[in-house]
Amino acid sequence: MNIQAPNFIVLEDHPLVLAGIRQELADHFPEARLIYSGSSLDDAIEAHKLRPVDCAIVDLDLGDNRSPADLVSALVEKSIPTLVVSVLTRPKTVQTAMSCGALGYVSKNSDEAVLVEAIRSVLKGESFMSPELAGALSSPMAVNLRLSSQEKKALTLYASGLTLEKVAAAMGLAPSTVKEYLDRVRDKYSAVGIQARTKTELYKQAVEDGLIR
Repeated sequence: MNIQAPNFIVLEDHPLVLAGIRQELADHFPEARLIYSGSSLDDAIEAHKLRPVDCAIVDLDLGDNRSPADLVSALVEKSIPTLVVSVLTRPKTVQTAMSCGALGYVSKNSDEAVLVEAIRSVLKGESFMSPELAGALSSPMAVNLRLSSQEKKALTLYASGLTLEKVAAAMGLAPSTVKEYLDRVRDKYSAVGIQARTKTELYKQAVEDGLIR
């Protein structure tokens, strides 16, 4: 690997974020070659086949229904050093990505200097985690959320887009019972410091937990 002129992939589906990361690479790694940037994992892997990648900077939600584990594993299986840069910062998600072989994990809320430090670490084959994530993983909140099978089913159906009444019909329960399950789910998320009151927030957490793909 030539760290002086590394090859990069940037997997990101938000144009403004993608442009920002590209600019950071241009500013701090002027000799770097960006061999692929966009939201297609398949295209990124094809580009890697033609010119081996030294660092893939990857968002975990590319809008392609892949779970974080599937996305990271697909890159690591191709021997692509992977740095996750994501808004998904729940301890369980971070742990999953790292256990699947990601070398680094940075929150999108991190400063520019943190991202640059993370990239340099990954290029050297070293692991890196942004400070706030490292702190979260060592805190009491870094626990597996324990949902009952009925709570999981209610969450999955509701977060997937069904109304409360349709979830109730699918589960053979009264709407009031389903609401009780969902309220319990919200309370359990709240107990570990996760805001998941709205349907959109519940959907995000269900994706992070691997309940929805």
